[in-house]
Amino acid sequence: MKNSLLDLNNHLFVVLERLNDEDIAGERLEQEISRAKAVNSVAESIVNNARVALEAEKLKAEYADFSKPKMIER
Repeated sequence: MKNSLLDLNNHLFVVLERLNDEDIAGERLEQEISRAKAVNSVAESIVNNARVALEAEKLKAEYADFSKPKMIER
């Protein structure tokens, strides 16, 4: 998989554009809102995962003898 946080950002803006479309209403708008909530939930998980990885890299850079816990090793 070759998705990046930049790709995620672009997807989020696409969702925002769909929600901002004044031509949708009613059931279609409700579907877009539901989809946006699902996308947001997944996006939060991706960002939190990236935050943990970044924090591990910061610790590694700060402490020469830092070894990552087995569950986050590559």
